[in-house]
Amino acid sequence: QVQLVESGGGLAQAGGSLRLSCAVSGRIVSINAMGWYRQAPGKQRELVAGITSGGSTNYADSVKGRFTISRDNAKNTVYLQMNSLKSEDTAVYYCNGQIRTSYYKLSQEYWGQGTQVTVSS
Repeated sequence: QVQLVESGGGLAQAGGSLRLSCAVSGRIVSINAMGWYRQAPGKQRELVAGITSGGSTNYADSVKGRFTISRDNAKNTVYLQMNSLKSEDTAVYYCNGQIRTSYYKLSQEYWGQGTQVTVSS
């Protein structure tokens, strides 16, 4: 089975920084696109940032210039560096990956369990 385990969430002050990590483990043939999503109370889950296997990135307009997504393919890990945090960044952050577990199957979508990020103003 494939597991995505997030870490690095917690409490930060407005203007501060946090770095999230998501480690992928299990029977992996390849990891394609990965991304970070977030869900605030009463709101739908939204894409924060994505990164392809080749390193191309995309960001939600609300985090452009403040957040940076990166990946270490050797470690099967994706990161989200969050700077200049705002109270509206408060949410549960989820790691998402398109992961192939067999040469005979297409990649499938997997999710982490989520990590809470709380930004105090």
